[in-house]
Amino acid sequence: MKTKNILLTAALAAFCASPAFAAQDEKKHEKGNMDEMFIMKAADGGMAEVELGRLASQNGESSRVKEFGEHMTKDHTKANDELKAVAAKMNVTVPEKVGPKNQATMDKLSKLSGAKFDEAYGKAMVKDHMEDIAEFEKAANGAKNPELKAFAGKTLPTLKEHLKMAKELNAKKSA
Repeated sequence: MKTKNILLTAALAAFCASPAFAAQDEKKHEKGNMDEMFIMKAADGGMAEVELGRLASQNGESSRVKEFGEHMTKDHTKANDELKAVAAKMNVTVPEKVGPKNQATMDKLSKLSGAKFDEAYGKAMVKDHMEDIAEFEKAANGAKNPELKAFAGKTLPTLKEHLKMAKELNAKKSA
């Protein structure tokens, strides 16, 4: 009996030390943080959309780009506030400034004006909103926290409308 217990203990210890077990444990840990990772990405992207919207209002040439920028600023400020409220309930602190990827886009666009800005901003908005929609769909379907899941689901139609508007902005520019 003692030999069986020793063998079981040894086998369990070996399994727990195995790379397969470690990877499985890492996946559980990763899944547990999916909500937090979504919050960080959404906050980063939302802050960038607000800043880029302000930039579009200043640097854009066409009234359509300026209006679109104002629309992005308004909608994303509202969504950012809602996300912060959900994150606070989850004891998650959202970043205070945009991350390196979005900062690089902002830096690039801040050096442009007029028609060049309009074109680059329109392309960036299509790309950003396509990525945002994918992230928000994932959260709307898979977030563990019900309030975060509801936030993602509620925000999706607005993001899809933004994508449609950005595509139209680009289509009319090239037409």
